[in-house]
Amino acid sequence: MSDESRPPDEALDWEHLDSRYDHDAGLMLFRKRVDRLRNPRNARVFERLVLESGDWVNMVALDRERRSVMIRQYRFGVGYATLETPGGMVDPGEDSFTAAVRELREETGYVAEKWTYLGAVEPNPAIHNHLCHHWLAEDAHPAAAQALDPGELIAVELMSEAAIRAAVASGELRHALALSVLSRVFALWPLPFTQD
Repeated sequence: MSDESRPPDEALDWEHLDSRYDHDAGLMLFRKRVDRLRNPRNARVFERLVLESGDWVNMVALDRERRSVMIRQYRFGVGYATLETPGGMVDPGEDSFTAAVRELREETGYVAEKWTYLGAVEPNPAIHNHLCHHWLAEDAHPAAAQALDPGELIAVELMSEAAIRAAVASGELRHALALSVLSRVFALWPLPFTQD
């Protein structure tokens, strides 16, 4: 999708109706667990929160011109649309490859001819118990319409390596897991950051 045909980020914004904190309710993507642990240094006992989740996947999907298939979607935590790579949850019974193929097709309508596993990262080991698996999808091309979940609204765009580097340097692209997988494929570091 060219910049001229890309919808403005405001078109991806959701209307915030209200917020609530319900400490008894489960989290949509996580199950809350509280562990009691003893510190070996001083024998004091502490309770620590662990957010349990299935593993995640994300990928760098490159088309035949080596442009990356990128997405923009509204993220509720930060309250605005973010630029990122396709990805999502590994469903029960799936492996990370099957999930990556599915998420690319669902979120973007693209399929890829060649897949390479790039490794995994711990999204936030301080409180999360899962991994995010990184994949490289090559020779990606559109094959179908997006198959979005009811709670998704995703814009797809193609970006060159130079455009990705510019988005990183300007702070437009700052999604940590997207930066992690992109840095396995493109030489993103070091860059002269201009973020405030």
